[in-house]
Amino acid sequence: MTELSFVCTGVRADRYAAAPTLLFRLRITAAEAARVHALALRCQLRIEPARRGYRSDEAEALSDLFGERSRWGTTLHPLQFAQVSLVVPGFTGETEVDLPVPCTYDLDVAVGRYFHALREGEVPLLLLFSGTVFAGAGGFQVHPVPWNKEASVRMPVAVWQEMTEAHFPGCGWLRLPRETLDALLAYRSRHALPSWQATVESLLAAADGTPPPAPRARLFPGAAVRPVTERTAP
Repeated sequence: MTELSFVCTGVRADRYAAAPTLLFRLRITAAEAARVHALALRCQLRIEPARRGYRSDEAEALSDLFGERSRWGTTLHPLQFAQVSLVVPGFTGETEVDLPVPCTYDLDVAVGRYFHALREGEVPLLLLFSGTVFAGAGGFQVHPVPWNKEASVRMPVAVWQEMTEAHFPGCGWLRLPRETLDALLAYRSRHALPSWQATVESLLAAADGTPPPAPRARLFPGAAVRPVTERTAP
């Protein structure tokens, strides 16, 4: 049985991906410089929120996930981030590969809300590995990757912000039922509002009893609130 070890040496945003994607750099080492013909790797990524501190504004934004800060000793549990697969080409002894992790920026998803709440620092992540190893110097052996194989990495919050800004510049996603979208559209039409952003700002101003803000020039004809009918989970 070929013994493997895993180290995550860093994470970066994929600038050329069609959708938001993070690239985790993995160093995989086979004991005794063994020959690995191929590796069908599976990886589960978890966020470990208890392994970092939070500013007061971050704690307030996370209250819907974890409750009041006084309760965090019992509520700050790991969050499931993603599950991905990767076929690693053959190598002898050691290799490095990028593990692509597609991401969504959906505030209905706990992970999206968590990342959105952070302003600075790092995100503690745990990568849990499994899969199948095809190895053998003089033959062909097949055996599983043990479930106890894991690696830790602290991803800078700036990496997530860079990725989302590249695909959603200045915007975020908000999922709403069709009936609510129809009601918003009717409100926008009645008040002759120029954009979805102006529509939401008008409603917020009405709720607060303040005058709505003056229309602002936009860099592109996008909407701050976009109708989303389907979203693929990471």
